[in-house]
Amino acid sequence: MPTAETFALPYTELGVTTYSSAIYNFVPRFAVEFYEAVRAKDRDRIHRDLNEFMIRYCKIRDRAAGYAVSIVKAGVRAIGRPAGPVRTPLRDLTRAESAELTELIAKVS
Repeated sequence: MPTAETFALPYTELGVTTYSSAIYNFVPRFAVEFYEAVRAKDRDRIHRDLNEFMIRYCKIRDRAAGYAVSIVKAGVRAIGRPAGPVRTPLRDLTRAESAELTELIAKVS
């Protein structure tokens, strides 16, 4: 399953009101505001956030097996917090991918 945010609105329609957000670790304000938009069923805000951040984030995440872990660690490093490398057989994002993620984070921070 991609990040929880991509399915948050449909799950809300089914009565599921919470989810675990990995992006909260490095863009907490964005994650909370997105959750509030989901709870309020603010479809305009949800679609904007999905298009401007989440889909782009998922495109990076989907580039390699194991990037679900690697991208969170890269996001934490992008905001200046230590995260350490992933353990084998996983691999960290490339420098270019990390730079792309850092730029994406800056747009929503």
